[in-house]
Amino acid sequence: MALPDPKSLKLLNHVPPRLLSAAERYLKAVPLVRDLLSKETDTLLSELEGSLKPYRGKMTAFGRLPVTGRSREEVLRELQALEAQEEERWREGKVSGAVYNGDQEHIDFLNRVYALHSQSNPLHADLWPSATKFEAEVVAMAASMLGADAANAGRVPDEHVCGSMSSGGTESIMLAVKTYRDWARETKGITKPEMVAPSSAHPAFDKAAHYFGVKMVRVPVGPDYRADVAATRKALNRNTILLIGSAPGFPHGVIDPISELSELARKKRLGFHTDACLGGFVLPFARALGRQVPPFDFRLPGVTSMSVDTHKFGYAAKGSSVVLYRGTALRSHQYFTATEWPGGIYFSPTFSGSRPGALIAVAWASLVSMGEQGYMEATRRILETADTLKQGIRSVPELHVLGDPLFVIAFGSETLDIFKVMERMGERGWSLNGLHKPAAVHLCVTLRHAQAGVAERFLADLREAVEHVKAHPGEKGTMAPVYGMAAAVPFRGLVSDLLKKYMDLLYKV
Repeated sequence: MALPDPKSLKLLNHVPPRLLSAAERYLKAVPLVRDLLSKETDTLLSELEGSLKPYRGKMTAFGRLPVTGRSREEVLRELQALEAQEEERWREGKVSGAVYNGDQEHIDFLNRVYALHSQSNPLHADLWPSATKFEAEVVAMAASMLGADAANAGRVPDEHVCGSMSSGGTESIMLAVKTYRDWARETKGITKPEMVAPSSAHPAFDKAAHYFGVKMVRVPVGPDYRADVAATRKALNRNTILLIGSAPGFPHGVIDPISELSELARKKRLGFHTDACLGGFVLPFARALGRQVPPFDFRLPGVTSMSVDTHKFGYAAKGSSVVLYRGTALRSHQYFTATEWPGGIYFSPTFSGSRPGALIAVAWASLVSMGEQGYMEATRRILETADTLKQGIRSVPELHVLGDPLFVIAFGSETLDIFKVMERMGERGWSLNGLHKPAAVHLCVTLRHAQAGVAERFLADLREAVEHVKAHPGEKGTMAPVYGMAAAVPFRGLVSDLLKKYMDLLYKV
């Protein structure tokens, strides 16, 4: 059984989703079909296994504890060998996003900070008051950067912008959705909550909906790839508790009409969350540099919460983010308390109980060592590099840039299979993100790309990739058909099943 032709699959996109879902359940119940699908999936994953497990057979694998512990020197040698193999590509700037700073002096500094606080845990605030100091100050600095000074003016302290730190953007988003669910239940009596988001909003919102029993209502984006305000308005009903916008959205790098969306939420007395995980540490400084950045933060009265990742363009170590709320009354719905446990009173502000105080300290150290001037300079370099890349991509006749992005650049093609172009770029060492609906590829520009010669090398390789795909139209490649099928197949359960088996593969020793 071969992978189906994406063009033929597109014909099924006109079938109502409910009928497709029923048909898929029926087909998967047929033993012959089920066996064929399983065989095809297993074949595909076996081809991927080598690239996912490159150390198998080359380094010792541990499926159980060694009888005798290895020496620390031996362990360190192995870890250093692994790092040496994996750092080359991101240091050269051939990865979209992933590593946002990567300067060795900055990394060494953060590692020293981590080592100093490796044992700290804010769950035990009496033992490590430094951890709570760092967290409170990180939250305050992020809030001030995102319009809290204007929002707080003339208001009592309980109405000031506040928040907490989390393990990353997904947890920040999930905390916000859980908070609105509990807020709506307590203040409005809503027991079947819904939230409305553009199709481009991060799947962390879907994850939150899945975990917390909130119905996700997706609305289409406009031709500029920004959220459609009219479609959002039509999707509202008595169970709606939250509207969502991105600044910018991950797929296309464009900023949703946050002003209009948040005002709609304010008039309807709904929550509004700006997902600034990607842009929170870029957009304020882009605006200061004279770039056209529409309002997106707490300066807008309808914005009631935000998420911003310190571990992206805040240049902290991986594992830290900030979620912000307009007032402590809203934030209180995020908290958890247990008052009847025989072990004593228990409380935690986020999903985790114990938290790595070292990562909080590292985020604090990154923010205070960078300062406004440091972030301004980093943003300037990123935006100038992005300008060079956008101009170069637009100069290739077969390619077009989607929307009007600032630093996350999505591009597609009307005449070529863009996933074949992406695969060819992969062969030249570039790790890019494949997008669906429409098929496209994007590059999230970071300081790694602002290094001398990286943008020029990317554009030269991109032109070569385009010419290669034009000259070899029958060449299928290895991953391009998979991306094409995933983008076109209407049976989304099949794609979900494939992804679950992919994750199973990751856990194989």
